[in-house]
Amino acid sequence: MLRLDRPLVVEGKYDKIKLSRLVDTLILTTDGFRIFRDREKLAYLRGLAAKDGLIIFTDSDAAGFKIRGYLKGAVDPAKLIQIYTPDIFGRERRKASPSKEGKLGVEGMEDRLLIETFLRAGVVLDAGGALPFRPEEAEPMTKADLFSMGLSGQPDSAARRRQLQALLGLPAQMSAGALLQYLNYACRRDEFYQALERLEP
Repeated sequence: MLRLDRPLVVEGKYDKIKLSRLVDTLILTTDGFRIFRDREKLAYLRGLAAKDGLIIFTDSDAAGFKIRGYLKGAVDPAKLIQIYTPDIFGRERRKASPSKEGKLGVEGMEDRLLIETFLRAGVVLDAGGALPFRPEEAEPMTKADLFSMGLSGQPDSAARRRQLQALLGLPAQMSAGALLQYLNYACRRDEFYQALERLEP
């Protein structure tokens, strides 16, 4: 079981059940869109974020991104680490049909992929309670860096970002801003530069 350095926020109870077998931390649910009107829970999340920070791990579909966006606007974004599931299409076992977008959510992911996601994000404590290298220890990347690498502001930037995101196991619909936040808080620099070198010209 992986011991995480801060509480984890997921969408629903099935995500929580799945992850509680894999990680040791406080796991909270947004109960889908209910978080939009649950002021008490939102206040609780804000308090936890101010104290310990939070990991946001919603599905990589439109609904999951909407919940992420809401939390990012409601909680200090500097206290959030956003991690993502890759775009994998299929049907979750307990559901009769695939989701609207056909993507697997957190509960449908293989344990191995979930574990790799947490390890890559640098939020797993070692046996002594210390963190491995965290991306924020490096010089933060900026919007200007993305521009200079052709990942924003260029005619083919969106296509290059989608390519890069696929290589990093990230969802296709991330914005340039979301990618920048991920690179600064949850991606090792060597992994990023290796993926960048593999982009098609």
